[in-house]
Amino acid sequence: MTNSPDPMSPATGSPTPTEHAAASAPSPSAPAPGVPRADGTYTRVLEPRGVQRLPLGDGTWHQLSTKYVIGQVIGYIVLLVLIAAAVLTLWLMFEATWPFIPGGIIFAITLVTLVVTPRQARSIGYQLREDDLVFRRGILWQRMVAVPYGRLQLVDITHGPLDRMLGIAQLKLVTAAASTGVTIPGLPQAAAEQLRDTLIEVAETRRTGL
Repeated sequence: MTNSPDPMSPATGSPTPTEHAAASAPSPSAPAPGVPRADGTYTRVLEPRGVQRLPLGDGTWHQLSTKYVIGQVIGYIVLLVLIAAAVLTLWLMFEATWPFIPGGIIFAITLVTLVVTPRQARSIGYQLREDDLVFRRGILWQRMVAVPYGRLQLVDITHGPLDRMLGIAQLKLVTAAASTGVTIPGLPQAAAEQLRDTLIEVAETRRTGL
């Protein structure tokens, strides 16, 4: 991966979203791959090893905060405790053994998801290009979506109580076509707000044809 020039050329008359990009773009003093940056985000998007993988291409990819993994792990641990408590309650109170089967299956699936969460989080990233924002995620099931700036209808930031404690938020991009809308989770709060403002400004400019 290489750093790209400003996604928005001054010749187009459009505002540039690279102020956000420059804040998190790798520099000569950037940490080694796999070591979080000073702002707490990862430094390299993980790719599948197969030759048929979706290529990342050129440009700077921005990633999630490492605190996103902490939030996910806490959520899955709480879910595991609730599943175990429900199964044990049914067994102790009603001597029912059938809950062990569905409970065990759900418990195993949740546990596997918990284990792969750190790697899955590092496969998520977005890139600001001249005409669109590209979002990608996934190791086994890969997805890459390009969201044109001119098609953006809503840019929404949401965060729950745990997200606020961790200082992260998720950014939802809504377009006229539901299939091209994306949600970027686990962004640092300041980065999410800056990206939202930049995208709104660029989208308004593109829609007015300036």
